[in-house]
Amino acid sequence: MTSNMNIELASKIVKYADDKKASDIKLLNISELTTIADYFVICHANSNTQMNAIFGEIEEKLRKEDGINLLNPEARSSTGWLLMDYGDVIVHIFNAETREFYGIENLWADAENIDISEFIK
Repeated sequence: MTSNMNIELASKIVKYADDKKASDIKLLNISELTTIADYFVICHANSNTQMNAIFGEIEEKLRKEDGINLLNPEARSSTGWLLMDYGDVIVHIFNAETREFYGIENLWADAENIDISEFIK
């Protein structure tokens, strides 16, 4: 069972990604499928610059506004995939080609896809 804190964190991440115009944002509840995390936030960007902007927005706002630090601060946009580890919430920021290639949503097709419309504009 997931905690309210985790869904609140995930919802903030969705909002921050949306603020930087991330594309096709998905919020998956994976808590019943694995112990690695409770939620995945998945999105993609149109360029490495936008990927870095999304990453920076999430990292900065969570650190400054909530005192939440990234657990694994190393990331490289040159791979087409940025990973942000916040413990029970893991963020995947892709470029479009890499997202399509890995099909992460298909790998986690049994996860609950949460409606994010209440978290974004």
